[in-house]
Amino acid sequence: MHVAFFLLLGASLTRFLLRHPWEGRSPWIIALSGALAALYLLGPVLGTRATPRRIAWLVTVVAVWMVLVLLAPSFGWCAVPLFYTGLRTLPTRAALFLVTLLTAFVVFAQVQLSKNGFDPDLVVAPPAVAAIATAVFVHAKRQADRQRALIDDLIRTRRELAATERREGTLAERQRLSMEIHDTLAQGLSSQQMLLQAAERTWDSDPSTARRHVRTAESIAERNLAEARRFVHDLAPADLAEGGGLQEALRTVAGRESAAFRVDGVPVPLPERVQSALLRIAQGALANVREHASATSAAVTLTYLDDQVVLDIADDGRGFEPSAGRDRGSARGEGGHGSVRGHGLPAMRVRARQLGGTLTVESTPGEGTVLSVAIPLEVRP
Repeated sequence: MHVAFFLLLGASLTRFLLRHPWEGRSPWIIALSGALAALYLLGPVLGTRATPRRIAWLVTVVAVWMVLVLLAPSFGWCAVPLFYTGLRTLPTRAALFLVTLLTAFVVFAQVQLSKNGFDPDLVVAPPAVAAIATAVFVHAKRQADRQRALIDDLIRTRRELAATERREGTLAERQRLSMEIHDTLAQGLSSQQMLLQAAERTWDSDPSTARRHVRTAESIAERNLAEARRFVHDLAPADLAEGGGLQEALRTVAGRESAAFRVDGVPVPLPERVQSALLRIAQGALANVREHASATSAAVTLTYLDDQVVLDIADDGRGFEPSAGRDRGSARGEGGHGSVRGHGLPAMRVRARQLGGTLTVESTPGEGTVLSVAIPLEVRP
């Protein structure tokens, strides 16, 4: 439509100059044509919504065009692209009024250009073209609105279905774990209690039987400990469950995200809770760097100090302003390590706080972001 407008404007100016080589109004025609072209170029910058600036721009464009038509009827058909501009910008009634006004000027221009007297086609054709153009646009707009509503409905339904499936999966997993705990740990603890109570009752009268009960209880406790470790192993992140410890797991995660990985200091054994929390934070931060930061590089550094272990995730992306008072999840559109699947920075802070640690964020717009998690080496069980 923009190309059509400039073609019509150029053709109209060319026709005028060919028919009227030079006369007193020619400078005005050329100046107004240039002004109209310049004004029209501002349209896309102002958007398509009916803001006061956009409406003021449209009124100015139409006013300049009307003056041009009065001075040179050759510019009449430039109205066709303006039909669509008005229909896209204004409410329906205002747009129809504008189309009617533009059509009247086109009819005036065609009558002025007629050399053979009155011709009914010159009066009927412009309104017919305007009516067809308006009908096509209104129909297409209604179809687009219906399709948009349908797409929004589908997206909402998909989200609700996904949330329902997640809830059902969570409930099913909880039920499975509760059944396994009941069938293994709970039954074992109950058996241990009964055996220890029996041992206490027979400790003085039958020491050998009491010791046998204690040994049986010890054997059951050993099996329960193995079951508990299996549960922990099953619930741990997959990268940790594969073996190799936190360093190998972080190296694997960083490699998947094309990030550099480095270890500083002397590695020491870490509790499984600490390893799991640090790996989860790294996964979330790197995923968000990939999705939102527009970074060309990222780096993961695991540092062992005397009294704490520190995990740093740095990127050279868009960054953001931490003092803006927003969750980094909401700042993710500006670049950073922000939201972790809807939980964002609060979830990372909670993971660190549960282990007695801290999480800090350093970022500057345009200069990337550094997320740092420090966990003390002495963590309460």
